Amino acid sequence: MPASPLSDRRVVTLLALFCCLLWGSAVPGVKIGYDLFGILPSDTSSLVLFAGVRFSLAGLLLLALSLLRRRPVGVTPRRLGQLALLGLISTAGQYALFYIGLAHTTGVKVSITTSTSTFFSVLLAHFIYANDRLTTRRALGCVAGFAGVVVVNLATDGLDFTFAFMGEGLIAIAALMFSLGAIYGKRLSADMDPALMTGWQLFFGGLALVGAGLATGGHLGQVDWQSLLLLAYLAMLSAAAFSIWSVLLKHNPVGQVAIFNTAIPIFGVLLSALLLGENVLAWKNLAALILVSMGIWLVNAVRNAPPVAAPRP
Repeated sequence: MPASPLSDRRVVTLLALFCCLLWGSAVPGVKIGYDLFGILPSDTSSLVLFAGVRFSLAGLLLLALSLLRRRPVGVTPRRLGQLALLGLISTAGQYALFYIGLAHTTGVKVSITTSTSTFFSVLLAHFIYANDRLTTRRALGCVAGFAGVVVVNLATDGLDFTFAFMGEGLIAIAALMFSLGAIYGKRLSADMDPALMTGWQLFFGGLALVGAGLATGGHLGQVDWQSLLLLAYLAMLSAAAFSIWSVLLKHNPVGQVAIFNTAIPIFGVLLSALLLGENVLAWKNLAALILVSMGIWLVNAVRNAPPVAAPRP
């Protein structure tokens, strides 16, 4: 059987980097959204509601596209439960933590701390998939990546370690949930269209966030054409990035795809500097980006091994 074009390394690289560009743009985009909708960093309920509206719209967009392509969107009750669980992990849980953490730290720190999802994925895949073993190079890549996270959290004088649980802590936990969701989603996509899977999980996860936000008094204070346009962009980027990522995970080992996730800091830091005026040239940010990039190279520069397609039971 011929290999899928989606397993070609050049195709994987281009598509994965495109996803990372979209996700990187979401870092400053969400913070701009807080201003446009009049959401204060301390207003947790409204932060969660904002996330829920974004992802439920993204899910509806994907389901509508499936209908336009004349593809069935119905699923069995058992599969519906699995998709709801995936939505709670990958969308509701992850992004509730992400949005709250994002409001309590800088876009630069978020971009780099989010890269820990790559190293969580590499470590988890070692215990789940026989063709995703943790090698010496991958271990060194994980160390380099986490070193980048440590460096970006150093104070300006380089002596004090500043780490806020409500900021960087929640972002790191969200990164772990992203990794868990990616591995669970890979299992579900084995016999399901990745775009349909993504649409349902985003919709379920988004609804859970909307419900939680409304139940605790959340609201979107200012709604105008600018805020709606930004919300539409955030929904579309989520629909596109998650769908493409799910397709790549379906046709490739988790570790080979997940390592590209560390490109998000590169795009996120540059776009945060451009759109938010954050200082990208600070020594700690540049050092962190170098370390994260080194982690990408080390994890990705593995020697070819005989393929083992089946995951461990």
